[in-house]
Amino acid sequence: MGLNKKTVDDISVKGKRVLVRCDFNVPMKGAEITDINRLVAALPTIKKLVADGGKVILCSHLGKVKTEEDKKTKSLAPVAKKLSELLGQPVTFAPDPEVVGENARKAVASMADGDVVLLENTRFRPEETKNGDAFSEDLASLADVFVNDAFGTAHRAHCSNVGVTKYIKGDCVVGYLMEKEINFLGNAVENPVRPFVAILGGAKVADKLNVISNLLDKCDTLIIGGGMAYTFLKAQGKEIGISMLDESKIDYCKEMMEKAKKMGKKLLLPLDANTIKAFPDPIDAPIETILVDTDHMPADREGADIGPKTQELYARTVSEAKTVVWNGPMGIFENPTLAAGTLAVAKAMAESDATTIIGGGDSAAAVNQMGLGDKMSHISTGGGASLEFLEGKELPGVAAADDKE
Repeated sequence: MGLNKKTVDDISVKGKRVLVRCDFNVPMKGAEITDINRLVAALPTIKKLVADGGKVILCSHLGKVKTEEDKKTKSLAPVAKKLSELLGQPVTFAPDPEVVGENARKAVASMADGDVVLLENTRFRPEETKNGDAFSEDLASLADVFVNDAFGTAHRAHCSNVGVTKYIKGDCVVGYLMEKEINFLGNAVENPVRPFVAILGGAKVADKLNVISNLLDKCDTLIIGGGMAYTFLKAQGKEIGISMLDESKIDYCKEMMEKAKKMGKKLLLPLDANTIKAFPDPIDAPIETILVDTDHMPADREGADIGPKTQELYARTVSEAKTVVWNGPMGIFENPTLAAGTLAVAKAMAESDATTIIGGGDSAAAVNQMGLGDKMSHISTGGGASLEFLEGKELPGVAAADDKE
């Protein structure tokens, strides 16, 4: 799945108004941004458009906006401030509750070449996620050219990444980040250097169903960790206590283990687990753990992280690989006591000479928190999008861009 899409390198933007859909959906604590990875990832495209003399109008969503109350905590104002610092130039924020309102129109009308404006959270308009025409048209009315650099939402057809392309008169292209994501993830999955090891973690099997199946076709070894591992262990007939279980997916897990066996692929599951009595509250609270083999799980405890034997097995498997794709933590990594499994996998990847790709979401946050981000070949900025890409699906946000002639 190559990328035959026009990119920012194929167009001239001098003096033109350029609407850029970025992914500024960053984690916040109060008004503080706790991880700027996504802002940093957007800089190359923004800087290129500024240097080429475009009038750069940025838009993004932030979190879910369901109520008026949500709007108080979901404004992009802190992002404008942080972006100004990172770009070394002012970023004018247009605080319109309707996103494209008087402030936005005024700010855009007074732009000089190379100026940057940031619109308010696109989800302040309820029709954003429904791809409604009115908002798509509003967004398009501000610009001559559209650049989609938001891989994180490329798997969704919303106004600000798909709908808007119907109404933009000029080019609709992808930015550097989209291009890099598709090249890295695409090559890893379609044309990997072998052995190719895929690691899937996180809580829910349901989120990763098609990924499991698609990656089994492509990889040599599939490693399963996190909450989803317990549905697989249950499918093997094991006692899993009060661990996370997706009852409706037990048969599916059996099928996948059968499929791996038939295809001669390795599917690795946890040998041991650090267990807890109840989920930590707050999530980073001190907690007592008991280490057990997954063959002997007590009925009143839940698995919350992979144990040392599993860590050793998974790390060894990673060290023998030439391509590694990882999506989803090995345990409740937000708790220092339950982060050892995720750290062990991250360390093994950091020390490996393989092409290492982190599939966004929680694994990206974990790797960055552990200070190992710069040791990976590529950290995807999209959780759900990288998953759908790993499933082999066409992403609407990519499909909406113009094809190269």
